[in-house]
Amino acid sequence: MRSGALRYFAFGSEAAIAHLKDHPRLKLVRGDVMRMADLLRVTEGAAGVLQLAAYMTLSMDRDPWGGLDVNIRGVQNALEACRANKVAKVVFASSNATYGYGPGVSGELVESTPFHSVGAPPAAILYGASKIIGEQLCRDAYRKWGQDYVVLRYSTVYGERQHYRAANALYIIETIDRVKRGEAPQVFGDGSETKHFVYVGDLARANRMAFESAATDVAVNTSGPAPVTTLQLVELVTELAGGGAKPEFVGSDGKVRLTSGGAFRIAHEAAKDAIGWAPEVDMREGLRRLIEWRDGNEGKGA
Repeated sequence: MRSGALRYFAFGSEAAIAHLKDHPRLKLVRGDVMRMADLLRVTEGAAGVLQLAAYMTLSMDRDPWGGLDVNIRGVQNALEACRANKVAKVVFASSNATYGYGPGVSGELVESTPFHSVGAPPAAILYGASKIIGEQLCRDAYRKWGQDYVVLRYSTVYGERQHYRAANALYIIETIDRVKRGEAPQVFGDGSETKHFVYVGDLARANRMAFESAATDVAVNTSGPAPVTTLQLVELVTELAGGGAKPEFVGSDGKVRLTSGGAFRIAHEAAKDAIGWAPEVDMREGLRRLIEWRDGNEGKGA
């Protein structure tokens, strides 16, 4: 079956998908979720739509108006195009940002956990709130015209073709870069902040399983096997990248850094019940694959 992909390349590059060029099962359409004509063209004849287009926290910080447009109006545009072309199912890429950030985030984060905003960077809260609205637009489409959908609340995604635009994933990429330059890796704060990642291959599998399942009108977490603290993450990346100096603890560097007040775990058991999915790749193995990929693709612009 042939698939279509709508790409705007606002934050990515053609080099990142060069391996898919001329793939017999993929048609790449350059377009914009803010243009209904593009969406109608790419969804025509589609059995399902994976709605990934979004500004993330760092891009939301630079351009909040653009982020609100894409993350809210863009989602509604995509849903309207699915309605017009009778697309059977939508899988919406949401985020664990729907739980917010700041000192209130702790313990088990399950699908009913409320949103926390106190003490968090405004851009992070805007991003999380935009994902909440995107989820509700999916629910509204289901209620009004029976549009089947599954919401997947991604944890921070990492793995091959990793970029520099995810606030939490910056810790991974910046640590790799510093170790490769022979510099001491940096830890912002005391290193105790909890992060929860998910390997990109596990997430690709979750997307597929959401389409293949009978589930609809549901939102579930898709997180990795276990959380990790910032210090544990930096130490693990340093080890896997070849070793080096002990990390240095530093203050703020002016970038948007996401923190939580206490240890937390993003529970993924509901995803097992709804679509049969559970993560398989732990942090050590996923980071090993990422570093191996970067070592083999230096200078290729991926």
